[in-house]
Amino acid sequence: MKDLKIVVIGAGSSYTPELMEGIIKRQHEFPVRELWLVDIEEGREKMAIIAGLTRRMLEKNGLDIPVFETLNRQEALKDADFVCSQFRAGCLDARISDERISLKYDMIGQETNGLGGFANACRTIPVALEIAAEMERLCPDAWLLNFTNPSGMVTEAILKHSKVRTVGLCNVPVIMQKGIANLLGASDVNEFILQVAGLNHFIFARHIWHEGRDKLTQVIQNISAGNDPLIPRNIPPFKWPEGLLENLGMIPCPYLRYYYMSDDMYRQELGEAQGEGTRGEVVKALEKQLFDIYRNPELAEKPKALEGRGGQYYSDAACELMSAIYNDKRIIMHVNTRNNGAIAGLPDDCAVEVSSLITRSGPIPLNVEPFPEDTLRLIQLMKSFEALTIEAAITGDRHTAWRALVINPLINSGQVLEKALAEVIEHNKALMPAFHKHP
Repeated sequence: MKDLKIVVIGAGSSYTPELMEGIIKRQHEFPVRELWLVDIEEGREKMAIIAGLTRRMLEKNGLDIPVFETLNRQEALKDADFVCSQFRAGCLDARISDERISLKYDMIGQETNGLGGFANACRTIPVALEIAAEMERLCPDAWLLNFTNPSGMVTEAILKHSKVRTVGLCNVPVIMQKGIANLLGASDVNEFILQVAGLNHFIFARHIWHEGRDKLTQVIQNISAGNDPLIPRNIPPFKWPEGLLENLGMIPCPYLRYYYMSDDMYRQELGEAQGEGTRGEVVKALEKQLFDIYRNPELAEKPKALEGRGGQYYSDAACELMSAIYNDKRIIMHVNTRNNGAIAGLPDDCAVEVSSLITRSGPIPLNVEPFPEDTLRLIQLMKSFEALTIEAAITGDRHTAWRALVINPLINSGQVLEKALAEVIEHNKALMPAFHKHP
């Protein structure tokens, strides 16, 4: 087993200190030879701040790991072992514009759902495929860990259009697992087995095995009674419709409230946008505060303030995923990977988010019992939306884009959709060039 070269693309992200903390925490099982931080010109200053903090964190923990900063992605990728992708195409300003355009046309504005998720995917997928092509040439045996949103669609695009070994990761199942541990009174998430299945930001908890019994019903009763620790910190507390979870016999992830409570969510987002700002605007302000903290030359650990970001825990989960692959741990983690029959009713070659056994050969998805027909139809609809969005992102075909959006439950159809789509494409002229090759 060799020491490892780790590359972080989008290293100027405010989440990177948690990634470094995870590497430090696993130093005895996950030997890192060198760390490469990669970003674009717009992220140069933030990457430099992160690099400084990373070096202080490593020094504090007695680790002599060289940290390289570069804007040259290909230089960094050569002979890499693991590549962590966490970039945001268009930065936070693009997210904010997605949110504002969506609300302008009376639609939910969210970075991974509806019109915002579509726009984000169309900016991101072409860049992700460029990275994958470079990896095929420069580090063909490396693993690409994708945290870049929308994680499921980006992961599927790479699985279908490259030969790179890739797996996608999201913090939502991690937060659900920690919340369930709280409800069960478990001191460690390894005391029980959570099985989730669905699509990224569209998953359901199907089983919770603890002390020889399935505790799903018990957890549902706790949540229905108003005790719901499964909600990420960036989401305001809410209650599912009365009796919904008991009737479903499953626990939907918090993002499913966009579909089960659409009007409520639209009104909430509209109110926020008219008040303190859209979520993207709030995150931009929080990120500025975080980087002011990161600049402190005395700081040599991940600051607690980072927990205010919605992606809490994903970086630590990423380190556990890398270690699980490297050490062939054969533990269960919840990842985005090729379906291969795990979820009946979805194509074998599509990406799903499902509990999987993590091995040196990658994730082995665990088969789940069939979904109820109504839930399966909704998942199938969203998978069709994802597949068409990926096709549109690659081809730049506006008719394919329209076909993707018109079937999404969060999208208003008719002339309002045509206007909204045209505005998204025009606003992202530099970031979605494929759409401007067609009349």
